[in-house]
Amino acid sequence: MSDNETPDDDIPLGKLPLDQWHRANGARMVPFAGYEMPIQYAGEHGGIVAEHTWTRENAGLFDVSHMGQLLLSGEGLDAAVEAILPIDLSTLKLGRQRYSLLLDEDGGVLDDLMVSRWPGHLHFVVNGAVKYDDIGYLREHLPDEITLHHMDDHALLALQGPKAVDALARHTTGEYALTDLTFMHFGRFEIAGHNATIARAGYTGEDGFEISIAADAATEIADLLCAEPEVNPIGLGARDSLRLEAGLPLYGHDLSSEISPIEAGLIFGINKRRRTEGGFMGATRICREIAEGTARKCVGLTLGGRMPAREGADVYAGDSRVGTVTSGGFSPTLGAPIAMAYVDSEHAANGTALECEVRKKRLPATVSPMPFVPHNYFRGN
Repeated sequence: MSDNETPDDDIPLGKLPLDQWHRANGARMVPFAGYEMPIQYAGEHGGIVAEHTWTRENAGLFDVSHMGQLLLSGEGLDAAVEAILPIDLSTLKLGRQRYSLLLDEDGGVLDDLMVSRWPGHLHFVVNGAVKYDDIGYLREHLPDEITLHHMDDHALLALQGPKAVDALARHTTGEYALTDLTFMHFGRFEIAGHNATIARAGYTGEDGFEISIAADAATEIADLLCAEPEVNPIGLGARDSLRLEAGLPLYGHDLSSEISPIEAGLIFGINKRRRTEGGFMGATRICREIAEGTARKCVGLTLGGRMPAREGADVYAGDSRVGTVTSGGFSPTLGAPIAMAYVDSEHAANGTALECEVRKKRLPATVSPMPFVPHNYFRGN
């Protein structure tokens, strides 16, 4: 899951619980999703490419406290949520989480989010740039019996990379070992005496964890983790290049209310029972597109040369414009430019030769499977 940029420069930017910590650690702060956030850090391991590589090889600590954490409870909760989200809550067991989508009545994506089954509650993690819109939408469409609590007194940290489990396990205690968690499962733990809810998940394609803790404990926990030899702080720049290599969409760029989840290739976010039964926001369009297909599709592109195609670049098949790049950049892992784009469905097959227009030049591009870099999620031994 991810975010859009700050929507309005006139709105004062919020500050993260770790704002001063980032600055003390040499962060360059930029506006993002309504907050001042670190894009990269100074120092020996600082800079977007170095931070990207460090996370792929070791463990990177990301501050994602701009995201919205929502706790829902009340009589008839599952049925109320299923009337909005295309999720099958009958199969979401305690201690598990699942990717889902907040859709409008026409099937456009208002947000993508994570839903977790907490004892007596459902926990949502939504994108920071639209979290207040999401809260308003949910309150409008949920019945009065459902209570929605915005956990704005909590921080959210993501520890990502192949050595994340080693670094974090040294500092966690609970009813079972942190290493027992597998991808998309969570548990309650203590870190340095602080209660934490830890999910084995993240948005980098690597193994890792998302840690929900009280905001006033964030600095202590960040110091504790970054004192481990495997861990360095990582900024937004590397977070974006990592998620692009992993083929993960960025809300506000690759996803919007103008795009349906079927066009985006996110049919896995609409559980099988719901595809048949419908009964959620946007179901009419979604079920039609599942049956009939869509006029455009989200695809991966690998480009020739070294120059990346950025968001907004036109995609061509011969003289015909057939699509638009929605995310693009240079892949540090592959040493080549990659992109995500929406193209006309007849040009969406893997291996299709296309071109991207960059600075009035046509660059060769090939439709390629995603993820560009294989996921390394831990699903058990």
